[in-house]
Amino acid sequence: MPRSTDMLSDFAGAEQIFLACGYTDLRQGIDGLAGIVQKQFQLDPFTNTLFLFCGRRTDRIKALYWEGNGFLLLYKRLEKGSFQWPRTEREARQLSYQQYRWLMEGLAVEQPRAHKLVTGLSAI
Repeated sequence: MPRSTDMLSDFAGAEQIFLACGYTDLRQGIDGLAGIVQKQFQLDPFTNTLFLFCGRRTDRIKALYWEGNGFLLLYKRLEKGSFQWPRTEREARQLSYQQYRWLMEGLAVEQPRAHKLVTGLSAI
């Protein structure tokens, strides 16, 4: 079990992670955020997926996660710094675990210097 201070940063229970690009009204609670997931993004909030939301102030985020018998709503506010949140799109963007870690560390989810996975190679 992660320490409470590491709960969102080291969240490992989800099979998928989606980030809601653009601004979200963080006054919304579980029902409002689950509604955004269903209506705006056409995704199922009742899956093993972590959904991330950020308001106009980039120093706080909310996360929504279905635990099988109820929703978990996590809220994180940074004391210094901000999250590098994609603002240009109004869609849900799937993140890899590496991109999620970058986001939680204050980095942009697209790192231009990161090594990309190489597939389809042959030694012959």
